[in-house]
This record gives sequence, structure tokens and C-alpha cells, in this order.
Amino acid sequence: MYYFYARVSTPSQRMERQTDAFIEFGKNQFGLSKEEVENNTYKEKYTGRKVIERPQFKELLSKVKTGDTIVFDSVSRMSRSAEEGVNLYLKLFDKRINLIFLNEMYINTETYKSALSNSIELTGDIIDDVLNGINSYLKKLATKQIRLAFEQAEKEVNDLSDRTSKALQAKKRRGEPVGGQTQIGTKKKSKKAEAVKPLILKYSKDFHGHNNDFETIGIIKQITIKTLARNSYYRYKRELAEEIKTKDKSEINEILKSKTA
Repeated sequence: MYYFYARVSTPSQRMERQTDAFIEFGKNQFGLSKEEVENNTYKEKYTGRKVIERPQFKELLSKVKTGDTIVFDSVSRMSRSAEEGVNLYLKLFDKRINLIFLNEMYINTETYKSALSNSIELTGDIIDDVLNGINSYLKKLATKQIRLAFEQAEKEVNDLSDRTSKALQAKKRRGEPVGGQTQIGTKKKSKKAEAVKPLILKYSKDFHGHNNDFETIGIIKQITIKTLARNSYYRYKRELAEEIKTKDKSEINEILKSKTA
């Protein structure tokens, strides 16, 4: 059985590049259809460094059996920890599960098995018997390169984290907004707040309207065709109260005319 594992670290990242590569590789190397590849692809949007933190990968590992193949885009998708990556690689190798890394073909399990078979020049069942007894030799041959590949993947992740941290620190020193923050004295604006606040201002009896909170929420739902949580509604009301203190009547009237007409 052929399996494929795609992973990105954040919900906003896309994994089409990985899955497209799987489809092409599966077709060219294994003769699999697009549907067969997609049906056997495990997808995960998870930043966890350890296997135990990735439920889809754990499920995949529970299914693979001797002779199965797992295809990864790169070693960093299998593990971002060098120590865990090497240990897992060798564990799966012992179970005779084939591992393929599209970006690091030189550490594919078949690379080592083929090299050994060719050098010994044995055929048929004898090869299987010999391979059963020399896994330790293969491990010594492969472990150094495998470790280097996983260490490089781990280094790239750590370097990225370090660069991000330094960039944020530099922004803080310059007094620039960081992440979801804005400059001191301002609040981060959201599209929902910008759409809802003028309606609260217009319809709520606490401002310029004649409706209680229950009625105002209902009106907003009808106009925006979106659900408005009560907590959000009351938060917007509090924010409006603060904002009104800094606006004169002409500004408020302009908001009412332009955004709630």
C-alpha cells in the first residue's frame, strides 16, 4: 500500500504544492490515479514538533505494515526534530516500511537496500535472508546521512524562528505594531466590527436608536445576514462608548449617513 503525508505548520498555509507533487510522483512511479493518491494522503495543519502532537500522522503510523510505502515532501514533514526523525526512520526501516522523501531522495530506504543488494550480487530469496541479518550494517551506513538531513531540517526551522524573533524585537524597539497589536492608543480594526458598529450606533437606544439589545441584535442579523454573538455585541457597544467620547456630533452623523443608509 502507498501512503502520502502532507503537513503545513499553520492553518493559513496551503499544502497544494505537496499534494500536487504526490499526484505526479504517484502516477509516474507507481501508476496510481489522482483519486488513489488523494484517498491515501494524510493531511495535517499542525505545528507540533513531536509525532504525539500530530493526530493524522499517528493514525498513519498505526496503519502501515511491512512492505508499505510512505511518501513525504521532505524530511521536515516527517519530523522537525533531528533526534526523533532519526529514531523514527530506523524504527520504520526495521519494520521494512519504505520511506521516500521527494526533496531528499538520497536517504530513501530503497537507496540503501539497492546499493547493498548490488554490491553483494545475490539473487532471489537469498537476498531477503541476508537483508534480515544485516540491518545493523545498513543502519551504520545510513544513520550519518539520515541524521544530517534531519539536523538540517531542524536547523532551518530554528533559524526561521530566530529570525522572526529578532524581527519582532526590532519592531518593538522602533515602536511599530507587532502581530495583532497596533500603535498605543488605537485598537485593531476588524471588518466585522466596522460593519456592525454603525448599525449599533443607529438602532440601539443607548445611542441614536429606539431598540433594546435583543431587538438590535436581531436587526443586525437581518441586515448583515450573519450571526452576531452577544459577547461581541456588548464589546462593540463598550468600544463605541469610548469612541464617541473622542468624536464630535458631525463625525457621528457622517458615520450614520454613510455606513447605515
